[in-house]
Order: sequence, then structure tokens, then C-alpha cells
Amino acid sequence: MRGVIWAIIATVAAVVIALGVVEVVHRAVRRLGRRSVLLTALTEHSHRPLQMVVTVLAVQVAIQPATAHAAGRPWRQNLLHLLALVLIAATGWLVASLLLVLQDTALTRFRIDTPDNREARRIRTQIVMLRRVTVAVVAIIALGVMLMTFPSVRAIGTTVLASAGVIGAVAALAAQSVLGNVVAGVQLAFSGAVRIDDVVVVEGEWGRIEELTLSYVVVHIWDDRRLILPTSYFTTKPFQNWTRTQSAVLGTAEFDVDWSVPVQDLREEMRRMVEGTDLWDGRVCVLQVTDAVKGTVRLRALVSAADSGKLWDLRCMVREHMIAWVRENRPTALPRTRAELADSRVTRPWRWEHSRIADGVGTNGNVPDDARVFGGSEDGEARSEAFVGPEEPVDAGSRR
Repeated sequence: MRGVIWAIIATVAAVVIALGVVEVVHRAVRRLGRRSVLLTALTEHSHRPLQMVVTVLAVQVAIQPATAHAAGRPWRQNLLHLLALVLIAATGWLVASLLLVLQDTALTRFRIDTPDNREARRIRTQIVMLRRVTVAVVAIIALGVMLMTFPSVRAIGTTVLASAGVIGAVAALAAQSVLGNVVAGVQLAFSGAVRIDDVVVVEGEWGRIEELTLSYVVVHIWDDRRLILPTSYFTTKPFQNWTRTQSAVLGTAEFDVDWSVPVQDLREEMRRMVEGTDLWDGRVCVLQVTDAVKGTVRLRALVSAADSGKLWDLRCMVREHMIAWVRENRPTALPRTRAELADSRVTRPWRWEHSRIADGVGTNGNVPDDARVFGGSEDGEARSEAFVGPEEPVDAGSRR
């Protein structure tokens, strides 16, 4: 009885001393870390696991000499074994928290709430993926070490290692889809094909990458729905990434009008309209005739914006404004179906309305800049160079 009382007193004293030391260290680090992101993260993430590790270690140190008189007793061996298991688990918790502290510190250096955040989003995606991988690895290692403290499991482990090839093959076949998603998640994190906050078009839906894990990707669709896809989808199927290299994008607005439409007047009106809105980034403003069949002319307005959200609003604004302008200023250019009943001697049953500038031709006889997608401006010239073909035709015989 005296030995039991002494063991209890020693254990309580060890716990009190351990908690006191940890609390003093915690307060000192928190005071020093008011201006340090690293120390602040340490006080937030590592305080509880450090308490657990120090407390269990203190109890273990106090129990061993206090129960020395009961050496060889089963209850003492079981108690010490239990403390060892708890210490291993607490140590794994502490190691995982320290890794999270380092990763959180790295995340604070890469802000994604800035206009040009492509590189920051790439690094942030990699850090988030590493965060999940490291926590999983630490948990698996800690569990393995805990199991290896059992003699029976240690013997089984030797047999498992001897047949690791067969077991690995069976496990790979059984968890092929799961492992495929995990590998795809790591590939996405480090290839840069998809990053957090990227704007993508997947399965006909336009949205933003909200979450990227080892097994699935969450796409926040523009109407606040969530599309959840396995990570292997983005490595096996095509999709559109509108912010792969930059957030600035081009968009179109198409509408059909009558053949009598004064195209150059519409170009000038569209230019005036986009220059008066802050949605336009000043790069591209082009109006072209892309089709002319079955009694109508198809016009395509090509505009640019700094990001996909502004582009959507700008496209809708251009479409609405141009329709209203044609209706109010050129009602004869509205789409119509003609049926002419006239004397054969009449050569002009209807009169063409000429624009102030000949359609498609500027004052100097050249095609105006706002009628050209490839060329005519600095941005257009760069686009033309990107899509230029070979300077000389390839010999048909050489291809054979």
C-alpha cells in the first residue's frame, strides 16, 4: 500500500511540474511571438500536443522508479506499455503540429487576395496538398510504431515484409481507383494544371476551384452550386482553364442583323461604349462579320477583360447595348424576311443606307484596327505571331 501511495504522489507531482513548465514556456513564446508569425503559429498549434508529450513523459519517468518494487508484475508491464503507446501517439501529434506550423508560416508569405496571384495560388495549392500528405504519413508511421511494440504484431510484420510483393499487388488491384485519385492529386498539385482559385469550365459548367484534395476536387460554380469531381478526372479528361497563365481573357457576343446593317457605324458605337466602362481592360475591342447566309449577317463582338467575372458582365453589356442601338438608330438593320413584289423595270426596290465611313475600310483605305483580331494592334500582332503557320508550304513528298 505504501508503494502505491508513493507512486500516486510521484505521478501527481510529475504531472503538476510538467504542466507548469509547459505553461511557462507557452506564455513566454506567446509574448515573444506577438510580431512573429512562426511563434504565433507555434502557440496555436503545438501547445496541446506539447502538453500531452511532456505530461506522459513525466508520468513515465515518475512511474518507473516508484513501481520498481513490483518489477516483473504484469500490471506494471501493461501500465508502462500503455504509457509508451500514449507517448508515441502524442509524439506523432506533436510532429504533425510542427509540420503544420511550418506550412502555415509558408502560406502567409503567399497571398491570393492580390490581382496577380497566379504564382501564389500554385505554391499555395502545393502546400495544402503537402499538408494533407504529411499528416497522413505521420499518422501511418505513428500507428506502425505503436503496433510494432506488440511482440505478436512484430512477428507478423516479419512475415508481411517477406511477402510484401504479393500483398502490394493485391492492394493495388483492390484500391486501384483510390490510389489513382491519390496519384492524380499529387500530380495536379505539382504540375500546375489546376490550382486553387483557378477559373475552369468542366462538364459544361463555369466555376472556380474551391478545394483540391488527394481524392476529389470541389468546383464552386458561378450560381453557388458545387461540382465535386475525382482528381483523376482532371488528368484523364479535357477541361478549360481560363487562368492557367493569366487571368485576362477574351469573350464574344454574337448577334444576327439584316444585310443593310452599317457595320462600321456599329464598330464605332461599340468602341465608344466599351471605352466608357471600367469592365474593359483596354486590350481588345473588335467587331467582325463572321457569317452572311439566309438573309442575315452574323456579327461577332470580341472584347477583353481583366478576369472572367468582368468579362461575363462586359459581354452581356455589349450585347444589350448593341441590340438597343440597332433598334433605335438603324431599325432597317433588324433581322427581317423579305418578299419583294415589284415591277421588273424597277432596279432598286429598296435603298441601301450608307454609313459615314465605308464599311470595313478606314479613312486611309486600310481595314480599321477594331475590325481585326489578328493584327492591327500590339495585342493583335502578338496573337497573329502565336497562330502563324509555316513560312513555306511543306513539300508533299517530304511528308511521305
